[in-house]
Parts: sequence; C-alpha cells; structure tokens
Amino acid sequence: DGDKGPNTGGMGAYAPYPGVNEEALSFIEEKILKRTLEALKKENIDFKGVLYAGLMLTKEGPKVLEFNVRFGDPETQAILPLLKTNLLDLLLACEEGELEKFKKLEWKDGYCVCVVIASGGYPGPYEKGKLIEGVEKAEEESCIVFHAGTKLMDGKLFTDGGRVLGVAGIEKTLPLAIEKAYRGVEKIKFSGMYFRKDIGKKGLKFVQ
Repeated sequence: DGDKGPNTGGMGAYAPYPGVNEEALSFIEEKILKRTLEALKKENIDFKGVLYAGLMLTKEGPKVLEFNVRFGDPETQAILPLLKTNLLDLLLACEEGELEKFKKLEWKDGYCVCVVIASGGYPGPYEKGKLIEGVEKAEEESCIVFHAGTKLMDGKLFTDGGRVLGVAGIEKTLPLAIEKAYRGVEKIKFSGMYFRKDIGKKGLKFVQ
C-alpha cells in the first residue's frame, strides 16, 4: 500500500482517472499518440492491433514509460467494462482498416475499479496450488472476476500464478466503485492471498 514495496506487474487500476485535465489529454493526443502513429507511417509499418502507451503524469507533464503491442494488465480490466461500443466490432474494423467508421466510442457513465489478488510472496517466490473459494460470492456482489493465475482441477479452482485474480466493481461514483470492488475481494479466500487496500483512493481528492 502507499506505493511502497517491490515493483510488481500491477496490483490494480481504476478508470476514468479524474485527476487528468484537458490540457494534459490534449498533449497526450497531439504530442505522443499522433506523433507515434505518424512515425509508424513514416517507417512504412502497417501496424494493426492494440498499441498500449504506458504514461506517467509528472510536474513537467505526461511522460512515456513504455509502449506495448497488447492490452495493459490490469488497466484493461478497469477500462473495457466501461466500453459500450461493441469490442468485437472495433477489433474487426481494426483488422479490416475501417476504424474511421467509429467516429466516437461510447462509454458507460461512472467508474470501474479493479483490485488484483496475488499469491503470498509475489513478486518474489510464491507457492501454487492453493484452493480458491468465494469467486461465485464475489460475482453475486455484481463484481466482474477476471482470472489470471488460476487453474481448474476436478471442478475446483486453484492458484497457478503470482497475480491470481482481478476483481472489478462498476458504480456511478468512484467511492462506490471502490467499495464494490473490495466487497467482492473480501468474498474470495485462499491461503496466503494478499491485495492492496488503497486502489482508487488517490483519485478521491479529485471527486470530493
């Protein structure tokens, strides 16, 4: 918690981020994303797929940490549940070079918070094969449970990785989305499990 401890692959995410202003968004679009696409075109790279920009907001403005040609994890688990536009239609249009027909994507109102549940010891050495219980109870709380490091054996669910599950909650406000996600997390049990208890809380100062 509190951004302390070893670096991980990501212990949670929330969307949309309420702390970014129009000036920063414009800079990201014009100075980073459009320039990247222009560079790809200049190099005759006919890229079709997901280009994920890992950015950090600093006192000097947005900075690029990395680019990945895949969806971000766990960022995607907080973003896609808010997408109203059909994802399959978007992916097909991307492959067929017809993205221009989507003038504007449609999004649900509200916020989505995703909390990652990890195996004890992660990101260092950890044990696998721990029985997981309570996923159905989390889903009964209207949470979405994303599987990452899990394995189904004889009808039972076991841990099989460092980051095991992601529990996402969608609500009209950020505080309610945080509450729902953690309500779902509390329903899930396995030996050694741990999770951050502060996902989304940095954004509260921008919405209260």
